[in-house]
Amino acid sequence: MATNYDDRVRRLDLRARQVAASLDPDPPDEALAADVLRLGVGPTVALYCEARTGDDWHRFGDREFARLQATLDRWLACYGACYGVDLNGSYSLRTAAELLVDTRDARAVATVLTGVPDR
Repeated sequence: MATNYDDRVRRLDLRARQVAASLDPDPPDEALAADVLRLGVGPTVALYCEARTGDDWHRFGDREFARLQATLDRWLACYGACYGVDLNGSYSLRTAAELLVDTRDARAVATVLTGVPDR
């Protein structure tokens, strides 16, 4: 059974945009940061892992991959905003996936990639 990754990426991206638009400018908000990890960062990286493993290995098209990458970056920007940190970087999906496989922890993924919160 083929999975429609593009639809899933679009939903994750739409939700990230909604969260970004609703962020309270008065951080820190650790509860919201946990939600961002649970609802966005984790599922975005997990989608990439799912697509790149198993018998149904999926090769993302250029646009589809760019959207997935932008979605991860948007979720991480939301995560940073929860701590009052402006993150406008681009973070490697592959590195994020390797971290998630190694740690099984979306918070560890976000912290290692962004340095937020300060250790």
